[in-house]
Amino acid sequence: MTPEVVLEIGRHALEVVIILVSILLLPALAVGLLVSVFQAATQINEQTLSFIPKLLVTFFVLMFAGPWILNLLVVYVQTLITDIPGLIG
Repeated sequence: MTPEVVLEIGRHALEVVIILVSILLLPALAVGLLVSVFQAATQINEQTLSFIPKLLVTFFVLMFAGPWILNLLVVYVQTLITDIPGLIG
């Protein structure tokens, strides 16, 4: 196993992680921004107000994108496992 192969595996793992994290965090970020704009417009200074909407959005995104996320992880792990003989020899 050469250093290039190890770097390629690590790069691909980071790509998968970035995709999975962005799918969960970007909608929560958008909702947090909307709630912050609402708070600024109404001058409500409640710090816990954005927690429930972000939690609900994250839950719904996980519910709808969960099968796709799981499929992406399974395909990545299967590819990694099936490539082991070629990586060793």
